[in-house]
Amino acid sequence: MSETDGLPQPLAEIVEDFHAVGDQEKLELLLELSRELPELPEHLRENYADSMEQVVECQSPLFLTIEFHDDDVPGEGTAELIFSAPAEAPTTRGFASILQQGLSGLRYQEILAVPDDVHQRLGLGKAITPLRLRGMSAMLARVKRNVRDHVESSS
Repeated sequence: MSETDGLPQPLAEIVEDFHAVGDQEKLELLLELSRELPELPEHLRENYADSMEQVVECQSPLFLTIEFHDDDVPGEGTAELIFSAPAEAPTTRGFASILQQGLSGLRYQEILAVPDDVHQRLGLGKAITPLRLRGMSAMLARVKRNVRDHVESSS
């Protein structure tokens, strides 16, 4: 089985990038991705802690919201992932950026089909503590739960 099996193309490309470099470079790539996490949209900046969901499983403060763009067919559409994490938490920001770049804009069913072991497929096991890797797993689980809840409520 390949590390990219079952992954949507944008996320598969990120996983391939991690596998193309050595362990030390993986950390550098994660830090680079942390700097690419988009700023919050204007409408969320002021009270983001009240309007976004905190992913408490993460060691650093991480907030998430999803903006759903429904199609005319009930339960179908695309999801835009929005994360907020402090600059002093580059690992958390890097993981959020991976999910934002790899999943944002995808169809609901594509997100729900993403394998739960994405955090392991990145090959960061030697560079990042298991607790931090579980934080990324929790981010993905929260995204999928929110998408699933939205699909069920709109069908």
